Amino acid sequence: MSARRLGALLAAVLVVGGGVAIGLYVALFLEASPPPVQAAVIGRRVAALELQTVAEVGHGENSFWVSYYARTPGHKWVHSTILRVPAYSLVHVTVYQYDSATGLRNPLWGQPRGVVGGVMYVNGKPVKVLNPELASHTFAIPELGVSVPLPGVDEEAPNQCSNAPCTLAEAHNTITFTFRTRGPGKYRWQCFVPCAAGFIFGFGGPMQSIGYMDGELEVQSS
Repeated sequence: MSARRLGALLAAVLVVGGGVAIGLYVALFLEASPPPVQAAVIGRRVAALELQTVAEVGHGENSFWVSYYARTPGHKWVHSTILRVPAYSLVHVTVYQYDSATGLRNPLWGQPRGVVGGVMYVNGKPVKVLNPELASHTFAIPELGVSVPLPGVDEEAPNQCSNAPCTLAEAHNTITFTFRTRGPGKYRWQCFVPCAAGFIFGFGGPMQSIGYMDGELEVQSS
């Protein structure tokens, strides 16, 4: 076989093999994708989401990964970051924050943005700017201009959560805020604090994985 034909054959094998690999990756990704969690409808054009952030999942293959959880309307905590909300609606969000402070790389993220009234509530008290050193994570939807810092729990606080999902009896901060959705579509959301312990510069792992600190907001027509 000539060198030219051999080269063409090898190229074809690589193309076919690459296509199979990509297809397998997509199939595995779709199969591993967490289940969507529907926001609770509490009125006309009004919905509610309940989330929690945990320092470690505490079980499974990635037990040491930091993560978000979402609560279903049936009050069950699910390990998912795919959230379904109605279009052109107000969404009231409650985040139970169980992780300790990491600190913000950019103080700009210490101000709640894209939320109703420009304010979030921490344990019932209004906060317009958070000291960047106190933040643990953020809840951010770039396309909607939403960015909310989540203050961390004191490292010395008693009764800290070690196995998710966490309970209200364990040390936490409660953060509430409201944002408005736009038209139907998929909007990426994530934490912008590099909080992936064990990865270079805190990125990678849970920071880029749906189901952990990265997710999708599925805005649906009502």
